[in-house]
Amino acid sequence: MKKVAPIVVMIVLMSILLGALLYDNSSQNTEGVEEVTALVHEVDNSDVVSGGVSKIGFQTVVVEILEGKYKGQQIEATNNLLGQLELDTFCKPDDKIVVAIKEDNGQITNGIVLEHYRQDWEFILFAFFVVCLIVYARFTGVKALFSFVASLFVIWKFLIPGLLNGNNPLVLASGVLVLLSAIIIFSIAGFTKKGISAFIGTIVGLLVTIGLTLIFGDKLNLNGMTSSFAPTLLFSGHHDLNMKYIFYAAIIIGASGAAMDIAMDVAASMEEIKMKKPDINTKELIQSGFNVGRAVIGTMTTTLLLAYSGGYLTLLMLFMTKNSSFVRILNLKIVASEIMRTVVGSIGLVLVAPITAIFAGWIYTTELKSIFSESKEQVETEI
Repeated sequence: MKKVAPIVVMIVLMSILLGALLYDNSSQNTEGVEEVTALVHEVDNSDVVSGGVSKIGFQTVVVEILEGKYKGQQIEATNNLLGQLELDTFCKPDDKIVVAIKEDNGQITNGIVLEHYRQDWEFILFAFFVVCLIVYARFTGVKALFSFVASLFVIWKFLIPGLLNGNNPLVLASGVLVLLSAIIIFSIAGFTKKGISAFIGTIVGLLVTIGLTLIFGDKLNLNGMTSSFAPTLLFSGHHDLNMKYIFYAAIIIGASGAAMDIAMDVAASMEEIKMKKPDINTKELIQSGFNVGRAVIGTMTTTLLLAYSGGYLTLLMLFMTKNSSFVRILNLKIVASEIMRTVVGSIGLVLVAPITAIFAGWIYTTELKSIFSESKEQVETEI
């Protein structure tokens, strides 16, 4: 029963957060314009010009609206193809798509194709993830799921709007990451010695990453415009944003997840060692934490490299096809940005492990009982 109550609370809170995330009142985002799902019945490609794998021009589609007050009505919609495969949506009969419809006096006056409808399969994929997580990790899986949803909520409802409002990206991202670290770590480990050790290690790693990012970002003369869609964001009316510091914030956010992993791995391993060998002294426990940290770091730094390389795999292939020189590759802004992202994140990881081990070694072997344990014992005595 002691485990069930917190889990129930987490499930309720998670449901509220998911409801807040999924409740979308942006479908009526402009006066007289609504976004609805529709089924494609016919397509007209007579005004489309094919250029290799890309297509340019205007595709006309006849669609049947599947929801809202115009459900069942067939309309003609326009699909503007720019020749950019990452942005274009080329429709075929029987495709389920999202259409923006403009109405006037209760009549649809225009329809524009936006995207293929992918939401159902995204939910199915997420549900499969939830099942795998809970089946394997059980109660811990529910806690992990809560921290996942809570993190998504904080990022979408606080971090992104804050950045768009022009708040200092580094200050905002740092505050959000401290909050997320507390939510994630303490929801998994509880307010225990393990949780506190992992939290302290993560925060110290965060501070180191911020310092390195500020120093080397300036030395490498990076302006942040290498981030995906950065120019599009600026030209969409947000020209006053500090893209350089937003790029720095992205580096810190990207490294924070791996830092939490390492801190928790080291803290949990040291707790297990202390439980199996209660008489272990501080020096031996810290040394064990160092050994665990070395093993974890050995693979985690490579994990960062693979993650970032995977995101730019096609760019690396392009370099090879163009026979670009090594000097040219290293000095490209986009490459220098990813080198900085990978190396700065890795340095933060390297320091998180020993810091966590030292703090955990001290807190696990101290003779003083934590205030949390004393409070718990007092409550039990009163009962």
